[in-house]
Amino acid sequence: MKLKIYQIDAFADEVFKGNPAAVVPLETWLSEELMQQIAMENNLSETAFFVPVENGFHIRWFTPVAEVNLCGHATLATAHVIFNHQNYPGNEISFQSRSGILKVTRENDLIVLNFPASPVNSVEIPLDVAKAFQIQPVACYRGRDDYMLV
Repeated sequence: MKLKIYQIDAFADEVFKGNPAAVVPLETWLSEELMQQIAMENNLSETAFFVPVENGFHIRWFTPVAEVNLCGHATLATAHVIFNHQNYPGNEISFQSRSGILKVTRENDLIVLNFPASPVNSVEIPLDVAKAFQIQPVACYRGRDDYMLV
């Protein structure tokens, strides 16, 4: 099997700067196990895989050890590959992801990302979380994946 793998330095306009991500264009999905092995071999913080779908692309991200729900810099890197290496004619990309629809727009030399906001709810501070800090937080909020302390 031959795959094209791009290594893109997101947030930079010169090599060895920015935040590197691997990007792997696919025609159809590989097995989850194989994508995980590719990400492990790349050994970057994230490897993005994408396939074309009817109204854009479907995107997935893998760290060397697990699939993740969202990765900003690897999405930016993927958009760069699509706009600059895939002969994509438009200025807007719609990615379907586990985190919802991600919109990307090319504005001259800039790539603008528009991600969905995740709602947060006020919750009691979990005892484990409270013990981890030297101060007493004023408030605690829980999002889909994280806590935020104020």
